[in-house]
Amino acid sequence: MTEFLSVIEWFDQTGQEIVHRIPQEGSAETKFGSQVIVRENQAAIFFRDGKGLDVLGPGRHTLSTANIPIVTKVLALPWGFTSPFRVEVVFVNMKLFPDLKWGTAQPVAYRDEELGLVRLRAFGNYAIQIREPLVFVNALAGTMGSFVTGDIKDYLRDLIISRLNDYLGEKVRTIFDLPKQYDEMGQEVHDRLSHDFRRYGINLADFFITSITPPEEVEKAIDERAQVAALGDLDKFLKMKAARALEGAGGGGSGTASDMVGLGAGAGMGAGIGAMLPGMIFESMRGRPDAASANAASAAESIACPACHTEVNPDARFCPHCGESLVAGDRCESCEAPLAPDAKFCARCGEPVGVTERACPNCQAKLPAGARFCTECGERVIE
Repeated sequence: MTEFLSVIEWFDQTGQEIVHRIPQEGSAETKFGSQVIVRENQAAIFFRDGKGLDVLGPGRHTLSTANIPIVTKVLALPWGFTSPFRVEVVFVNMKLFPDLKWGTAQPVAYRDEELGLVRLRAFGNYAIQIREPLVFVNALAGTMGSFVTGDIKDYLRDLIISRLNDYLGEKVRTIFDLPKQYDEMGQEVHDRLSHDFRRYGINLADFFITSITPPEEVEKAIDERAQVAALGDLDKFLKMKAARALEGAGGGGSGTASDMVGLGAGAGMGAGIGAMLPGMIFESMRGRPDAASANAASAAESIACPACHTEVNPDARFCPHCGESLVAGDRCESCEAPLAPDAKFCARCGEPVGVTERACPNCQAKLPAGARFCTECGERVIE
């Protein structure tokens, strides 16, 4: 049964439909005097024999020779103004479609001045609005009964990635400069894309870059590069990796395999890691004395101050802590103070110098110099 259109209108139930055709397949009959209701964010296009003819803006329209002049001109000769005629009405949603996502499906390779060849992923948002409904329908929607944002987002995403790749290849020196260039980069890529979008009757209202990052394995490599720079020596870095790998193996940690792989990759010898570790460990231990030897060497390299007993350099002439002279010479037998040449008494304790040690005749206890009584038994001592 032939469908007759007396009131033609469309409601977008999803918020994602850009184009809706009435009827969705084929064409339908209508006549002058029928009503077409176009809402504020819509446009209605009349098609006849596959050709787009008149475009109606927002409002309630009664079909007449005034508002569809091209249709009138096409139909006037064969049918007059009262006979039904067959048409297709295509409604186009003119609202803003915000928060559309774009992103790289796979990392894209770039030449970085600091890192060499590096793969990057990029993500962001954009918003579109239909500006030329007839151009859009003819270029993209075609004869589809319904056309939603999902039908076009893949194509627009590829277009965005293509222009972004061109920009990065021309302008970006190193990925370390990217975060501070997001706004400038987004504006320049927006300007490049606007021309491409206009060819399809689309206005690119907004375009944002939210992130440009390398894959996880590249981020780890950057972190390791920073560690090498901090250590200042690749050999030290490799030894540190070997130590971590061995520590993980001893503790049964789950990170052992990744550490070993990272070590092999860093040295360019992934398959020979087992043969490399012993040599690296030997190199790291070579020339390193054991604890006993180190302590003995340390003791041999210093002397004790006779006054304050602080360890000092053997070449020092005076103690840096108490000022005691360290020059070899006679010392007081009582207080160990250095004695001046030809001194008869100690300048510190007053004990006579060179006096032969005496013993108590009763208990044989050692007597201090000048003693008159034994300090042990009290026996008087004859001087």
